[in-house]
Amino acid sequence: MGKTFLTKLPAAIAVATVLVASAASADDLRLGLITPPSHIWTKAAEDFGADLAEASDGAHTVTVFPAQQLGSEAEMMQQLQTGALDMAFLTVAEVSNRVPDFGAFYAPYLANDISHAGRILQSDLAARMLEDLPAKAGVVGIGYGMAGLRQIVSKGDVKSAADLKGKKLRITPFKPILDFYNLLGAAPTPMPLPAVYDALANGQVNAIDMDAELIWKLKYYEQADTVVVSNHMMFPMVGLVSAKVWKGMSEEDRATIAELMKKRLDEVVATYVVKDQEWLDEVRGTETAFIDVGPEFFGDVPAEWDKIWTEQSSVLGEMRDAAAASAE
Repeated sequence: MGKTFLTKLPAAIAVATVLVASAASADDLRLGLITPPSHIWTKAAEDFGADLAEASDGAHTVTVFPAQQLGSEAEMMQQLQTGALDMAFLTVAEVSNRVPDFGAFYAPYLANDISHAGRILQSDLAARMLEDLPAKAGVVGIGYGMAGLRQIVSKGDVKSAADLKGKKLRITPFKPILDFYNLLGAAPTPMPLPAVYDALANGQVNAIDMDAELIWKLKYYEQADTVVVSNHMMFPMVGLVSAKVWKGMSEEDRATIAELMKKRLDEVVATYVVKDQEWLDEVRGTETAFIDVGPEFFGDVPAEWDKIWTEQSSVLGEMRDAAAASAE
C-alpha cells in the first residue's frame, strides 16, 4: 500500500496523480462481530483498523460494528458471501455450520488447558483448514483468535452431571455444542449473547455454557448458584474477509491486510492464555459456589460425541492427533 509520489514531474501533475490514485483506492471497510464494545475481540478489530489506516496512509480504513449491529453471525456470514460485508471476526461455531469439518475444534477435552488451545490453533492442520473456506463458504480465512475454555453456570446446586439433566441451558447456536448437551440430557437452548443475562435472571434458562471472561465481565455469576469449572471445550474465533471483496483487492492490499489482521488475532490468543485463569480467579472470589471437574464428570458423553462427529468432520481424527502432538 502507500502512494507513489512522482517527485520528478511538475507539481500540478503530481498532485493530480495522487488525487486520482486516492479516489480509486480509498476504501472504508466494514467489520462486524457479535461481541460488545469492551470485549477483547472488538478491541482487536479496532486495533487492526488503526493499523491498516496507518499502513495505507489513510487510503483504507475500517469501521467496526460490534454487538450484532449488523445482525447475527449467520446473517453476517451471508453478507460476507454476497460482498455486502467486507470483514468479520466470527466464532468458528458459525463457520462449522457451513463447513462441518470445523466442528472438530469443539471436540470435548481436545485441549488440556488454555495454552494448549492456543497451540492447536497454530497447528499446520488448523492453517490448512482455512484454505477450504473460499470454495466452501465464500470467505477468506486470515487466522484464528479464541475466547476462553467453556464453563457451565447454573442456577441450583450441581454435584454431578445428573443435576444438569433437563435444565434449559443456553448455548451458542451450532451443532457441535448442541450435540454435546443433548447427549448429556440437558435442554440446550440457542440464544444470542445480549439476551443471556436477563434470560438467566428471569428463569428463561436455568444454566449457560460460557467462558470465564464473560462470566466475570457481564456478571453472570450474580444470577447463578454454581459455576462448574469444566474447561470442556475450546472456543475458537476466525478472522474472515469476503471472498468477493478479496478478489477485487490488489496483491499488495491482500498481503498487508493478512499480515495486520493475523498479528491482532495472534495477540487475542496470547491475551486469553494469560487472562482466562485470572478471570476464573475473580469469579472464585465471589460468593458463588464452585466445583472443579474433568472429563469423568460427563461420563460417556465425550466418547459418544466423537462417534457422532467422526461422521460429520473428516478431520476429527487428525485433529485429535494434532492436539496430542502439541500437548505438554
